[in-house]
Amino acid sequence: MSTFAVANLPNVASLTTALKTLETDVGPTSFAILKMDKGGNWVFGADQTEVEAGSTWAINPFSFVHGFIAWGDREVLAEKLVPVTQPLPELDVAPTGCKKGWEKQLGFALRCVSGKDKGLEARYTTTSQGGLRGVAALGARITAQVDADQTKPVPVVQLKKSFYNHKSYGKIYTPEFEVVEWISMEGAAGEEESGEEAAPARRRRSA
Repeated sequence: MSTFAVANLPNVASLTTALKTLETDVGPTSFAILKMDKGGNWVFGADQTEVEAGSTWAINPFSFVHGFIAWGDREVLAEKLVPVTQPLPELDVAPTGCKKGWEKQLGFALRCVSGKDKGLEARYTTTSQGGLRGVAALGARITAQVDADQTKPVPVVQLKKSFYNHKSYGKIYTPEFEVVEWISMEGAAGEEESGEEAAPARRRRSA
């Protein structure tokens, strides 16, 4: 795996000076939007392609962002995101037509490192309480990992899910990021293809 395409310093207080000096100004030419749909399926892209079961994804620890988003009728009316090392952006009046006003948002960039979508660059952002907790928990794990071994700050994860039952809405799915390996920014650790399970046929889901 090559060096990550995106790099903005994460909210990891113990990140060392050496990691801070990594080149941070190269952005991806394109990326897919990754999300979990209401049925608990991880999907990406305009066609809502289902993520391959057993695939692994490397999360760029330098790409974590926080901020706010305002949604209209299934469209983004405004978005303010900054690296997590910066204060949350100041908010003005929410755009006319937004349904919930400004909503808190967290996110990061990641890359598929095994399976049919290997090499795919993606962006994940979330406003749901379950998603926010999942991203925060991942950030805490990165912090602990950097304290233990600053040479391997990159979590390689499988995209999982859990759920809880809501009195009004029934089963609510929440994202989980199951760390299977820690690697360096250059990806010099482990075999990306090891430990994969046979995946079922992939499906495209309606938006």
